[in-house]
Order: sequence, then structure tokens, then C-alpha cells
Amino acid sequence: MENLYGYVRVSTREQNEERQMIALAEFGVPEKNIYMDKQSGKDFERTGYKRLLRKLREGDTLVIKSIDRLGRNYEEILAQWRTITKEKKAAIVVLDMPLLDTRQNRDLTGTLIADIVLQLLSYVAQTEREFIRQRQREGIAAARARGVRFGRAPMERLPAFYEMAEKWNKNEISARAAAKHLGISHSTFIRWCEEEFVKKSTGFGPYLQPVPNT
Repeated sequence: MENLYGYVRVSTREQNEERQMIALAEFGVPEKNIYMDKQSGKDFERTGYKRLLRKLREGDTLVIKSIDRLGRNYEEILAQWRTITKEKKAAIVVLDMPLLDTRQNRDLTGTLIADIVLQLLSYVAQTEREFIRQRQREGIAAARARGVRFGRAPMERLPAFYEMAEKWNKNEISARAAAKHLGISHSTFIRWCEEEFVKKSTGFGPYLQPVPNT
């Protein structure tokens, strides 16, 4: 007996899966046959999808809202498409793209056409994502060239830092004790001292000596 299944995936727990669920229900997928995963892009251990694959049999049909539900990138989408259509011998219906409906013309020609369309769409989607990332990198580089700074603002050195740093240089206090007195971390204190030593060596800072290995 041929069964109709659906798969829903949202990338974070904050996203709402209702739009996908409604589309699958309107297509006629029984609610009990809809499998769902909610997770981040990093965590791709899709337990719902794995259960779905174990259920799929030859002649069954899987319905998804859009092709990117199958994977995060071009390679993953193609791999899952081949698993379902070639290994499982099940059909796929992509609601947002009527051309990707392998129920029609299940012969070699129909499968070939669907594969070509899928590869083209997946390639375009992947290329667009890479183009967006490239534009972001270029925008960040241009902003940095203009002097724009990203990330958290650096901590302002406390007036007492120089006093503590001088005592540390004279071995009157340990670096950890100095950091604790200033209310900063040991690593921050060491970094500030290193930066001040660089300033001194280039003529732009005061008195600090090279940072010892402590």
C-alpha cells in the first residue's frame, strides 16, 4: 500500500512551523504521517527525518514545502534527493516548485528531467548564499577600511592599572593579585601590560618592561 508522508523542518525553536504544516495538510498528508525537526543550522542530527526515512517504502510519496527542507546546502539536498528517489524508490513532491514532482512520469525521462531541474535550482540557491556571504565579507572589509570597529568595545584601562603594572614590574605584586585588585581577569591584565610594552618600545607609551613569563 502506497503512503503519503510529509516532512517539516524549522532551523530554530523560535521559528513557527505552522505554514509548512498547513501546506502539507491542504495537500492531503495525514497529520500522523508528518515528521518534524526543530533545530539550529549547526545541529543537523535530524531525528524526525531519520524516522521518516525508515518508514518510506517503494511507491510512497514524500511531500515537502520547499526544497531546502532536505538539506542545508547543494550537496546535502542532492544526496537526500538521490536517497529518496533512487534508493528508497519513493516519489517527492515539492509544493513550492511544481516541476519537482516525481509522481508524474516515473519513467527514466521524467526522473531525468526532475534531476536536472533539482540540480539547477540547488546550484542557484547555493550560489546565491555564497554571493550573499561574499558581499557581507566585502562590506565588513570596506567598513574596517573606513575605521569602523566591530565587536565589543575594548575595556577602558583603569587609572589604578598603571600603578599595579609598575608594582608588578618591580616584583612587588603578582599578576594575578594585580588583576584581582583591578577587578579584571589575569589574561586581561597580562594583555594590557603587553600592549603598554609595545607602546613603550615604539615611543608611544610609558615605562613598562617586557612581560615576564608568569
